[in-house]
Amino acid sequence: MSQESDHGRTIAAHGSRIDAYVDRYAARATGMVASEVRALFAVASRPEVVSLAGGMPYVTALPLDVVGELVSDLVARRGPVALQYGSGQGDPHLREQICDVMRLEGIEGNADDVVVTVGSQQALDLITRIFIDPGDVILAEGPSYVGALGTFAAYQAKIVHIAMDDEGIVPESLAQTIYALQTAGSRIKFLYTIPTFQNPAGVTLNAERRGQVLEICQRAGVLIVEDNPYGLLGFDGDPMRALRADNPDGVVYLGSFSKTLAPGFRVGWALAPHAIRDKLVLAMESAVLSHSTFTQLAVGEYLATQPWREQIKTFRELYRERRDTMLSSLEALMPVGCTWTRPRGGFFVWATLPEGLDSKVLLPRAVAERVAFVPGTGFFADGSGGRFMRLSYCYPEPERIREGVRRLAGVIEQELQLRDTFGTGAYPDHIGVDTPGPDLA
Repeated sequence: MSQESDHGRTIAAHGSRIDAYVDRYAARATGMVASEVRALFAVASRPEVVSLAGGMPYVTALPLDVVGELVSDLVARRGPVALQYGSGQGDPHLREQICDVMRLEGIEGNADDVVVTVGSQQALDLITRIFIDPGDVILAEGPSYVGALGTFAAYQAKIVHIAMDDEGIVPESLAQTIYALQTAGSRIKFLYTIPTFQNPAGVTLNAERRGQVLEICQRAGVLIVEDNPYGLLGFDGDPMRALRADNPDGVVYLGSFSKTLAPGFRVGWALAPHAIRDKLVLAMESAVLSHSTFTQLAVGEYLATQPWREQIKTFRELYRERRDTMLSSLEALMPVGCTWTRPRGGFFVWATLPEGLDSKVLLPRAVAERVAFVPGTGFFADGSGGRFMRLSYCYPEPERIREGVRRLAGVIEQELQLRDTFGTGAYPDHIGVDTPGPDLA
């Protein structure tokens, strides 16, 4: 027998020719696969394609020359500190500045209870790591942020969706679900929510419901994880009061500079009750030892020396114009039977297709017509949501948004003609959570 044959038998015994280690991975790695949807975006990133998919901030609106000078000056003045290891909890001065930022949403936090993270995505991972055993329940809005669902699935949590409408979480659904799960003996570890300008739906939990959600969770002993990357990007009036502002002991608040400054700095944070804070710091140190001192100090210098509130106002005005363009284009061009949310801030519109259409099936046809969106299936833990799609207005210029909606409307019209001619086809089931790329988050 040849040496090559022996090698082939060895691979067959331990995996496959594609992945010789397939039978050695931990169980939690089983679902960690890139979806075919994600693969399509390698094509969708071409310049001729109008992408209404990615949640990428429009960083060109920053004074990039000023940011460049700030970074250069930081290295010249504080290089030996900026380029050295730092604290696992984060730079003390930046943590104080973060408390100033959160104060805009009514939060009176203590810098000692802030943990700086590599974006709020790492904060999600750390929270899940310290709370979740396989089979534990996490409550989440339906739909919910795909990056969170992927993290929860990786830790083998059971994700149970809570009904949501145009005013956010439906409190009655939350109360009924908690009661049913606790009666059945399930261990609910926390409610994960994006209450303000939600990703992907764009809706906001109203003030009355905020109090109800807090009361329901407090009465049931359920921790709330409040993810709030878009809270300062409202288009009308002052920022909403955060859930954390009214229940410091029952809410872990996650924030990020990715949307109000730039995602390239990768600086986020968690504000947690003191005991949870201690666990987060230990988990942070085991994951990365210490966060980048350089990026923390750069963000701190920006907050200390630049008119960051005015910059947020600039972002708000820019995104408001693009939101308006998106909504007016949908109104003018979309076929009868399509509906959509009307966000008051943030990055996203959540659209519903007419009966019988599936957004995941529609996507490759849309990309062929040079327009991209994110199908709704990625925002539900069970892969449902085929009639929905997320449309992002934050990155394209207004004229590109109009053209993108025109192309998308044409694709939907063609699909409706096929439906009316041949009837509703059988679409393949989609099971599991799509693994997002950073450009889709």
